[in-house]
Amino acid sequence: MRGELLDRPPIALWRHFPVDDQTPETLAKTTLHFQSIYDFDLVKVTPASSFSIRDWGAEDEWRGHTEGTRQYTKRVIHDPRDWEKLPVLDSKAPHLAGQLACLRLIRARLNPETPLLQTVFSPLAMAKNLASNETLISHLRLYPEAVMKGLATIAETTRRFVEACLGTGIDGVFYAIQHAQASLLTIDEYKTFGIPFDQKVLEPSSELWCNLLHLHGRDVYFSLLNSYKFQIVNWHDRETFPSLTEAQQLFDGIVCGGMRQGTLVYGDQVEVQNEAADAIRQTRGKRFMLGTGCVVPIIASHGNLMAARNALITFDGRVGSEA
Repeated sequence: MRGELLDRPPIALWRHFPVDDQTPETLAKTTLHFQSIYDFDLVKVTPASSFSIRDWGAEDEWRGHTEGTRQYTKRVIHDPRDWEKLPVLDSKAPHLAGQLACLRLIRARLNPETPLLQTVFSPLAMAKNLASNETLISHLRLYPEAVMKGLATIAETTRRFVEACLGTGIDGVFYAIQHAQASLLTIDEYKTFGIPFDQKVLEPSSELWCNLLHLHGRDVYFSLLNSYKFQIVNWHDRETFPSLTEAQQLFDGIVCGGMRQGTLVYGDQVEVQNEAADAIRQTRGKRFMLGTGCVVPIIASHGNLMAARNALITFDGRVGSEA
């Protein structure tokens, strides 16, 4: 974080664990097992996205998606007036409380020197899952006041959850923003419907030392980083602006990326290591964490994950230097 050259850059890869993500105990056990194999430099806990909205009545099921995500089978928001009916939930609500229990189980068994991050979705991302993306964006533009009330409820519920997470011993939050991209909202729309609620959610985590912002999608509004305080940023750097080099000129913290999801699935180990080496050259190995632009698909091979891990073992601090 100080920009010093390390013995090697850190690496963090994370994935979904379908089926195992349905109880706190099995998600904790599987997360710890994954970490015991690869020994990544931080552990990002990846529950199904529905953990944050099931207590409002949303339902989903596992249908075999290669990223390990589940498909929603029951939405909660249909009519614009439904946004105003959402109640604020306490962190003791069953599914939120279950995720807190999962964090406590992991923290108790994880190496205390390994940072632990809980996934937190932005209010807009959660609203999309409550309503469908098409419904959300339509309502947002036609019935903004109703949507704003719903987002305020979601933000306060999530703020309470983040506050409760602090008591589990996490070192940071992995904050997933999905709508700060030009194909979905204008930047002014995100500044109106996104940033104020993001900031509300993130208030309790402001003192944590290892917060990571994930900007999902293409043509992301990278300039929005100025509205937040994160130590690490992650985005699809191989597929959209900015590159790792460009990002380090725009952001003072750690850039996390350098690898395509597709390379880990369809490439061989040489291609994996070549991408890792190129990422190190782009950043000179400083303020850099090797990762993918998003979750590792569950069909990625063990050999390719190990190749990414091993690519850093032979790190030479002279790579990319003026010498």
